[in-house]
Amino acid sequence: MLGRAFERLLASRAIAHRGASWPAFDLTRPDTVEPLMRPGIRTIVNCSAWTDVDGAEANEAEATSINGDGVALLAAHARRIGAVLVHFSTDYVFDGRASSPYRVDHPISPVNAYGRSKAAGEAAIRASGCEHVIVRTSWLYAPWAKNFVRTMLALGSRQESIRVVADQLGRPTSAEYLAARTLALVERGARGTFHVTDGGIASWYELASAVMELSGTPCRVEPCTSAEHVRAAVRPAYSVLDLSAAETLIGPSTDWRENVASVLARVEPA
Repeated sequence: MLGRAFERLLASRAIAHRGASWPAFDLTRPDTVEPLMRPGIRTIVNCSAWTDVDGAEANEAEATSINGDGVALLAAHARRIGAVLVHFSTDYVFDGRASSPYRVDHPISPVNAYGRSKAAGEAAIRASGCEHVIVRTSWLYAPWAKNFVRTMLALGSRQESIRVVADQLGRPTSAEYLAARTLALVERGARGTFHVTDGGIASWYELASAVMELSGTPCRVEPCTSAEHVRAAVRPAYSVLDLSAAETLIGPSTDWRENVASVLARVEPA
């Protein structure tokens, strides 16, 4: 989702870039990474990751080889060639026990394997000494690829009702909006850790309900609890990220409802 959004954004801005995708580019294979890391590159944008949250529970070493070790490899190359590394992390590095938005400097304490693997990547970047921008984000969606918004739209088109978890709160994030906001941070010369999402707060139930309403899909959305929808990985109950550091540099965030409406207007068929 994010890599595609970034490439489209850079092309639309006529910014010279080169994209690389798996399997030709594989963070677990240094021989596929090193040839791309040439002097003269100013910025490395890492949109790759192990993103299967539940799958990471049974495959934590594999998830960490990508989200931790692979990121460490990129960071080492970034320092060697003098490039800025832009990397995306997650709200899942936090434990979900807060009652107010997590600031960028709040102590991390991941509750699942995916969160631990992403925390390892953050630590590797900071330890490398490379110039970097770490962007934590959450609940990513786009007009394309597998994501919650498109899944709800598909389910709603063939079911009369669906049950969606209502006791997990976070911030949805349009991949296109995330790319644009991140590029704005880079262009402002930002360094360090930032939180970038859509504005506003939602539960998964509220997000699903908005998808049906905004798309005109006559599917009834019913709330349920996390206990009723057991998953392999524990999810933080509250993973709302504080956006103030980024907003100070690049302005206020657009509400998630507006971004969801934009995506639904352009959603690509499954």
